[in-house]
Amino acid sequence: MKGSQHKNIVNFIDAYLLKKDLWVIMEYMEGGSLTDIVTHSVMSERQMGCVCRETLQGLKFLHSKGIIHRDIKSDNILLSLEGDIKLTDFGFCAQIKDYAAKRNTMVGTPYWMAPEVVTKKEYGPKVDIWSLGIMTIEMIEGEPPYLNETPLRALFLITTNGKPKLNDKDSLSKNLQNFLDYCLEVDADKRYDAFQLLTTPFITNADDTPSLSPLVKLARMQKMAERSDDED
Repeated sequence: MKGSQHKNIVNFIDAYLLKKDLWVIMEYMEGGSLTDIVTHSVMSERQMGCVCRETLQGLKFLHSKGIIHRDIKSDNILLSLEGDIKLTDFGFCAQIKDYAAKRNTMVGTPYWMAPEVVTKKEYGPKVDIWSLGIMTIEMIEGEPPYLNETPLRALFLITTNGKPKLNDKDSLSKNLQNFLDYCLEVDADKRYDAFQLLTTPFITNADDTPSLSPLVKLARMQKMAERSDDED
């Protein structure tokens, strides 16, 4: 973690041992997770592009170091009150000796899982790109495909259907549709990598991070209101 300091990753600060317990100090992202925004707000395409750009910058860095995150989803994207975006939760991370190396273990969260992971084929860093595509659908529709299905059924549908269908694809811009096509290409060899995706129009035309700040603050207010209602 010390060797993976980056502006788009929740960075390690310090660690110490106290009465046989290991305490790890990480950056605090007071804005909460992207899930809070996805469930409480409607995002513009340029705001979605901003989230994807910052996530891709973090993934590009990790992949360049031979690290696969393996659990990209809205829960693991944290924001500051200013709209800064950082990846977190590296519990499923895999270190590979070189970029061409492959793994074949089945890990991650089922609904965001790439087909090659589900089928236990050898895979590389592009599994994170598929998950990013599913996370983009989260931002569009409020939840990932097959969320109402059991995890086992969802895994079956991922391998059977390939690229998931959108509820209202025609309402999306061509740039966003193309971006999803690049991320959700079933053939991992043809799927874009982080570097390629960063050059696509959907990303290059995205908003700056401060545009996310109002969404972060609105989500916080709504969560506080919900807690207050629960207490009453």
